[in-house]
Formats: sequence, structure tokens, C-alpha cells
Amino acid sequence: MNELRIIFMGTPDFAVPSLDILVENGFNIVAVITAPDKPKGRGQKLASSPVKESAVSHNIPVLQPTNLKDPAFLEELRDYGANLQIVVAFRMLPEVVWNMPKIGTFNLHASLLPQYRGAAPIHWAIINGEKETGVTTFFLKHEIDTGKIIFQEKEPIHPDDTVGSLYQRLMEKGGRLVLKTVQAIAKNDYPQVDQVESNTLFRAPKIFRETCEINWHQPATKVYDFIRGLSPYPGAWTEVNGKVTKLFRVKLAENDQLPDLQPGDFLADNKKTLYFKTSDHLLEVMELQLAGKKRMTTEELLRGSTL
Repeated sequence: MNELRIIFMGTPDFAVPSLDILVENGFNIVAVITAPDKPKGRGQKLASSPVKESAVSHNIPVLQPTNLKDPAFLEELRDYGANLQIVVAFRMLPEVVWNMPKIGTFNLHASLLPQYRGAAPIHWAIINGEKETGVTTFFLKHEIDTGKIIFQEKEPIHPDDTVGSLYQRLMEKGGRLVLKTVQAIAKNDYPQVDQVESNTLFRAPKIFRETCEINWHQPATKVYDFIRGLSPYPGAWTEVNGKVTKLFRVKLAENDQLPDLQPGDFLADNKKTLYFKTSDHLLEVMELQLAGKKRMTTEELLRGSTL
């Protein structure tokens, strides 16, 4: 087994199982790099990232650079003498960082590369109605998400999956794949497979507020996938009486014989049901959030007010 000295880079909770499983299996994580502490909550007190909290609990040194090209940071990074770097849900790295260790830097990506390269692979796989996705480990190179693939594991997407539920499963599966990858690298016995380019590759670009507006002129199945592909975060939205309203859970309406409605029109009985018209069918809203209100069921909302 090669003696690995590992630098781990990550920030959100998605990266924590990967870090934890490496520590639990005795690998030498010499330092962790994560985002600087940020103000959070009503008091705007500085809060550590989930990865920092995990690193501190394992007594691993933590670096929180604001500039990854800062000479002082680069010198400190070199001083750790790492021969492998692992990136899970971190920001883009300059070449001077990812090219530093002798073995290289590998990344965990939440898709079956080369499909869904980009910042939001879990969201876009659901939005596009995919039945399957997965996780991939690959070595970094210049072009984003294009390096040689080490390992992949598939994961089914269930009809009622949301980003939230799929995220949790891929987070755990990703941790196990990172461990498998490091174990193989330690034995110096691991594949490096070129990604095959194609004209049929789907992208996974960053999601912005305007991306999340619901297009009611699409078929009900597309709107359904769009809503669950943005639930719980950042949330698909539409306007209800001029107010932005996020929809988190919908289903195909059992009763489709309601008065003529145009796509985007809604109908509420002001007791417990709310319907929206798509291009072909009605969708019944089960959970939503009006601007300035908390997330609630439709019945809870209509019990206290009318639309």
C-alpha cells in the first residue's frame, strides 16, 4: 500500500460522509480546505461549514483561504507534502492547486459522467425526467468535469424522488465511492478511462432564480419533474395573485373535469385543494410557500386564508 498523504477539499454536508469514511478507515488526512466562515441566522454570527465541523471533530488542521492563488496559501499547501488531493463539493481550483500533488487530484461528481457536467447535476437529472443517475470519481484537468474516470456507481431515480431525497442517497453512495477510489489508489491499481464525447450529452448549469419559474405551457409530466427537481431548494415558483409562490409537492389531479382553464390558471376550493392547469392536465398542489410565509400543506394554507 502506498503511503498516502491526503488533502481533502469540500464545504457542504454533501462532502462530510466522504471525509468521515476516510478517517474511519485510517487514511491520513493531513489537512482540510473549506470555505471561510460565513454569517448565518438572525444574529448573523459566523458559522463554520459542515466540512470544517467534521474536520475539527477529527482534529484535522483546517485551511480557509479566500483566494486559492494567494502565494501564502500555496506555500502552506505545499508544506503539507500531500501526494493526493480529493475534492467533494468545493469551488473551481486553479491549476497550480490541482496539479500540485504527485498522484493528482480527484473529484466526486454527482452524475454518471460525461452526462450532466456542471454545478447542478442532481437537479437537472430529475428535471429532465431521468430514471437513473449516479456518482463518479475522476481526475481533474483543465476543462471542467472532463478528466479521466476512475469509478462510477449507478443510482435509480424514483418517480417521487425530489432533489432532497436523491441528494441524501448520492451523498452516502458518494462517500463509499471515494473510499473505494482511495483504496484502489493506495494499491496503485485503479482505472483511468477517457470520457467519451457525444452530441447527446445533457448539461447541468448553475441554477438561478429565473431558471426556477414554472412554465405552465408544458405537459403535466414535465412540470411535475421540474417542481420535484427543484424541491426543497431552491424551489420552483409561480405567481399567485401577483405574489411569488413556491411549489414543493404536486401530483396529477384525480379529477381532471374542472371548468376550462388556460395554462397557468389556478382553481382553489378554499378548503383543502388547489389546482394548476398545465398544457394538458391539472396538477394538484400538496405543499407550497407563499411569499413571506412558511412552507405548509395546501390544506393548512387554505384553513387560514383564501386565494
